Amino acid sequence: MKKNDNNLGLSINSLKEISIEMMDRCENIVEEAVNAMVEKNIEKSKEIIGLDDDIDNLRGYIREQIIELIALRQPMAKDLRTIYALSTMSTELERIGDYAVNIAMETIKIGEDEYVEELIDIPKMKRVSMDMLKSAKLAFINSDVKLAHKTALQDDIIDDLYNEVYIDCISAMKRDERNIPQAVRLLLVGRFLERIGDHVTNICEMIIYSIKGEMLELD
Repeated sequence: MKKNDNNLGLSINSLKEISIEMMDRCENIVEEAVNAMVEKNIEKSKEIIGLDDDIDNLRGYIREQIIELIALRQPMAKDLRTIYALSTMSTELERIGDYAVNIAMETIKIGEDEYVEELIDIPKMKRVSMDMLKSAKLAFINSDVKLAHKTALQDDIIDDLYNEVYIDCISAMKRDERNIPQAVRLLLVGRFLERIGDHVTNICEMIIYSIKGEMLELD
């Protein structure tokens, strides 16, 4: 292998390590955002908004390094496929961070008001989405196609839980029109978590693509 190829391999491995760091940070910010919501911790929710900056910065760094790799190293075939997958994954992870911020913002808007519906399905959605992200990370680290595929299938669970959130919120609105503003916010939080599941599914698709070169639709 040429020295240039060695350097390319090292650069790609470095990008993979940064991608794993992004996954870790996304796990943390979503976990913290929903926990703060359940606990009505407004101050913590405000802190969470700032945590997204680190995720955005990592995404920016990956983008810059990828541009440099393509321009200066001219990667071929599998390396180019891996680089493309890493770029797409970083975008998906950045959006997960954005949704965590959105959850924190809705918590701040709800404030200290008592919840119109007990928060049951939203924490469940969080747990499933975090299990998905952790499994996706393992699939990525171990180049495990089967695990990536299995992980993506869990998105159906999140979709079912979102339907329950929808039903509960509509019920709260019908019960008392004063519940409408908060029920809409709870519905938005459910939607944000549902979208997080979609983004993890997209990450799984990119993991499989980087390994096998097959672009699959796993949703």
